Amino acid sequence: MQVSLLLARQIIQLFLILLMGYATVKAGLLKASDSKVISVLMVYLVCPCMILNAFQIEDTPEIRKGLVYAMILAAAMHVVLLAVTALLRRPLKLDMVEQVNTIYSNAGALVIPLVQALLRCYEEYTGEKGSEYVIYSCAFIIVQTVLIWTHGNACLQGSFSFEWKKLLENVNILAILAGMLLYFLHLTLPEMLQNTVNSMGSMIGPIGMLLAGMAIAESPLRKVFCTKRNYLVVVLRLLVCPLVILLLLWVFRAQTYVADGKNILMTVSLSPTMIFLVMSGV
Repeated sequence: MQVSLLLARQIIQLFLILLMGYATVKAGLLKASDSKVISVLMVYLVCPCMILNAFQIEDTPEIRKGLVYAMILAAAMHVVLLAVTALLRRPLKLDMVEQVNTIYSNAGALVIPLVQALLRCYEEYTGEKGSEYVIYSCAFIIVQTVLIWTHGNACLQGSFSFEWKKLLENVNILAILAGMLLYFLHLTLPEMLQNTVNSMGSMIGPIGMLLAGMAIAESPLRKVFCTKRNYLVVVLRLLVCPLVILLLLWVFRAQTYVADGKNILMTVSLSPTMIFLVMSGV
């Protein structure tokens, strides 16, 4: 119950930041189009710093095994999301934008702040450090980042042919490769650079929610809430897909495969199953 209350409180805080972004546009201080500038900062600075910072932890056999486990879980969850969307595409007449919105979430802006809040609670109650769990949550974001810039990008362009050179030149993919290289070579960034990367990466939650608020302000709320098709995607993304994922995790007893599997599983599954975790009182 403590975890659920903490998650709910953190989600409310992020929602308030979203309202700030909405109010900024409605008050005429900024235009919705100005969010494109902030998006550039998010994609090319904040996200890469967040990824790099996640890999700046001590390498131990337990963490390495947990990271592989988290990656496999994240990949499996995305396979489920892709499969559910493919099965429901024709019956529900989902267009390409609806399919992409069902598969991919705003995990980066939500999950890291939530995990950090959980870690603060964990350290407060146990006195033990739990910073390594951030890298497990990044496993889902890393897998999703790769898929967004491959599958997601191809879907929105209407063509499944893309240039691998452009993919490998993507700053977020480069950040993933650089972070993994530093981790496996046991290299630590200089303290000043590490603090800078950490500060930039920690901005992902507030900036992500500000962008969401500014984007919402561009459309009339009546249109947003009165468009029935919007609710279909919301139900699929927040109810149907998370329920299927949780059922499969329970059936296969995924938490038993590695030591500390329950905590790692909860950290990774925050992204696709957040609403159920809050409601179930884990």
